[in-house]
Amino acid sequence: MSPTAENNRKVIILAGPGESTNILFHALDAEFGIAHIIVETPVSQQMLLKRRSKKLGYGTVAGQILFKLLIAGPLSRRSRQRLLQIRREANLDNQPLPEERVIRVESVNSAACIAQLQELNPAVIVVNGTRIISQQVLTSVGAKFINTHAGITPLYRGVHGGYWALANSDPSHCGVSVHLVDPGIDTGAIIAQALIQPTANDNFVTYPLLQLVAGLPLLKQAVRDALQGILQLKPAPEGKSRLWSHPTLAEYIRIRRRFGVC
Repeated sequence: MSPTAENNRKVIILAGPGESTNILFHALDAEFGIAHIIVETPVSQQMLLKRRSKKLGYGTVAGQILFKLLIAGPLSRRSRQRLLQIRREANLDNQPLPEERVIRVESVNSAACIAQLQELNPAVIVVNGTRIISQQVLTSVGAKFINTHAGITPLYRGVHGGYWALANSDPSHCGVSVHLVDPGIDTGAIIAQALIQPTANDNFVTYPLLQLVAGLPLLKQAVRDALQGILQLKPAPEGKSRLWSHPTLAEYIRIRRRFGVC
């Protein structure tokens, strides 16, 4: 399907800034012609740490910071060639967003964002990397809100779902989900899911890109179906629903020593 003016009025993106948003935009724009992408300002690191400390405790958050500094950072630098390989093989475009099509708002839950959504009046809103979207926003327009989550929901909600599945010796649930958005954290009805098959060259920082590659075809089909009014939902996989957070340094070392998960 080539981009048309009609599609421009039907599909928009509501996202936070970052490489995954860039990749998602270009992939969808090539097929649907995305006229506008609304980008929110991320929550500050100070506020994130404050909220996380209140929820998880200062000790856990300190361990997560150490993991980011001592493990995730060095892994990212060592994995540059592998990340480049994945992008090339999947023909991903991570170039910056075209500023002329970007609408910036302070928050997806702001009155300004609601006003923009109502003015654009889309049929489908693709969500990526935002804070939790309020019920007020979700009901402000008649569009379907669709999200791609890096994990198999509802078993692996939250962050790093692929890593946590492997860390739990659960490769049969190491994958990606495309789902409708509700006010919960990755609790919306499931549209489609797919598994990934990490190689020996993959690790904590490459799993999300593999999940994005696996999720893009599912997302495109979900958007097509939503536009045609034939979107179908799938039952959730059996198992305990759990919300996962970032690993601490101690957790990562223990899991790597015991299971070999990088």
